[in-house]
Amino acid sequence: MICIVLLKKSLASVTKKIKNCIYICFRTRRYKMDWILKEEEQRGKIAAVSNASRAGSQRGHGSKRGTSISSYNILPAKEPGSVEFTMEEIFRVTRNFSPSFKIGQGGFGAVYRAKLLDGTVVAVKRAKKSVYEKHLGVEFQSEIQTLSRVEHLNLVKFFGYLEQEDERIIVVEYVPNGTLREHLDCIHGSVLDLAARLDIAIDVSHAITYLHMYIDHPIIHRDIKSSNILLTENFRAKVADFGFARQAPDSDSGMTHVSTQVKGTAGYLDPEYLKTYQLTEKSDVYSFGVLLVELVTGRRPIEPKFELRERITARWAMKRFIEGDAISVLDPRLDQIAANTLALEKILELALQCLAPRRQSRPTMKRCAEILWSIRKDIREQLSASNFRSFSTSSQRSTSLKE
Repeated sequence: MICIVLLKKSLASVTKKIKNCIYICFRTRRYKMDWILKEEEQRGKIAAVSNASRAGSQRGHGSKRGTSISSYNILPAKEPGSVEFTMEEIFRVTRNFSPSFKIGQGGFGAVYRAKLLDGTVVAVKRAKKSVYEKHLGVEFQSEIQTLSRVEHLNLVKFFGYLEQEDERIIVVEYVPNGTLREHLDCIHGSVLDLAARLDIAIDVSHAITYLHMYIDHPIIHRDIKSSNILLTENFRAKVADFGFARQAPDSDSGMTHVSTQVKGTAGYLDPEYLKTYQLTEKSDVYSFGVLLVELVTGRRPIEPKFELRERITARWAMKRFIEGDAISVLDPRLDQIAANTLALEKILELALQCLAPRRQSRPTMKRCAEILWSIRKDIREQLSASNFRSFSTSSQRSTSLKE
């Protein structure tokens, strides 16, 4: 009996020690996990925000956070939208917004070229600070929310942002070869041939198709224009500036349009949107039609210095095209060869569809991309045949000279 009592006491003592041991181990593990989570929270706040936004959540309008590029998390290549910046870092990489780093000025504010600590070259967009520019706050939020959700070869990449007191800064990919409008104006010294212009149109059509069809919540850009299209060194186009972007209507719920105040750029604006305040993806299609005319004519959408009948470029070009005189609107700096004439007529035919007064008559951006692909294929085939004929002719001449 005494042995049984002693055995029970011994078992109770061992059980108590095991319980204490398990409790201590669990508590230590819990505290360790809490510490790790706090560390991760401090280091990865913006990554979490970025991932959440990619899943469709909205950023808080009062957020003051961005992503730190301190020495512990410098990476060889940065993921779009994964970097948050401090004002100190922005001052450092732009040399206190040195005029020598300034590469542009727009409605949003000034743009600076900068190099991050890991060597990544970026464009730093600094918003105007005027108290009279309250709409810029809305455009800033629109741009960061849009950029954080998209990723495409023909859209500028988003690296991060900063919103602190009266400073609003967006950091995006630096695209080195200027804007399409600058190249159409020959500011960079050379003339873009029609084949290069067609490639640019195809790139832009891919970017807009992606925004309209291939993200969870489709986006209407609302400001497609030549000065918002940046070119790489290889003349690949990247669409930029999402300050006017709006989420497209939810077709699953039966919505056909978004009712909103008119925003955009004169000359590119959809006239139906101007009249009804009803925004749809077809408003981007109309702007793209204006861009197509701009590409083949080289002219700006509105040319105040021209005579009255030629001031609205799209209207003038469409009238000439319908009258059977398409060649008269071709940019005079381009050669009037057979391949260019064929491309001109087919591009103007597509532009005419895009510029239809009623949105129901306009093609989708996906259809525009398909037609442009077909045009490029036809032009390449004609150029190949032409080159072959030229080679054959020169060979025959060479043979006759020898004889």
